Amino acid sequence: MIKFIAAAIWICAATLGAVFYSFQSAGERGVGETPKPMLGGLDYVKTDIISVPLIRDSKIDGYFLTKLVYTVEPAEIKKMSIPAEALMTDQVYSYLYSNPQIDFTKKETIDLDAFRKAIRDTVNARVGADLVHEVLIDQVNFLTKDEIRDNAMRRRKDPATPTEPAPAESAQAEAAKSAAEH
Repeated sequence: MIKFIAAAIWICAATLGAVFYSFQSAGERGVGETPKPMLGGLDYVKTDIISVPLIRDSKIDGYFLTKLVYTVEPAEIKKMSIPAEALMTDQVYSYLYSNPQIDFTKKETIDLDAFRKAIRDTVNARVGADLVHEVLIDQVNFLTKDEIRDNAMRRRKDPATPTEPAPAESAQAEAAKSAAEH
């Protein structure tokens, strides 16, 4: 019995010594490294679908549709007095209208990395702090005015499913038909 008690005390002392040593050696190396931007410590702000009409020569050419996700500093976003989603939407509109050289009809010339970087930089400049770290694209589309018109016409042409007449209505119709024949 005494051997078991001595062994238990020895195991507890060895464990406490190992824990004490590991905390001291870890404190010297600096365990509290800052997390990398993609590995945590950031909040995500998702926008609804943003629809921006693109106007060229006083006519609407089409609609730029996008859904974005922003990685933001949690401490900085709590300081904001306006909703982050409204600020992000405003910056997308401002960016697209201030850069008329962007042509979404030519999909091969669109530089999404430049678009992401420009949105991030303009939001951070407007806020005056390093709020947005990354802009992630959840969805991006461009629909021309003709494509929208074609989709609307297609919906109008699809016939609604005809409903069967009620039994009382069909009986009345047959009675009227037979009365007209006689």
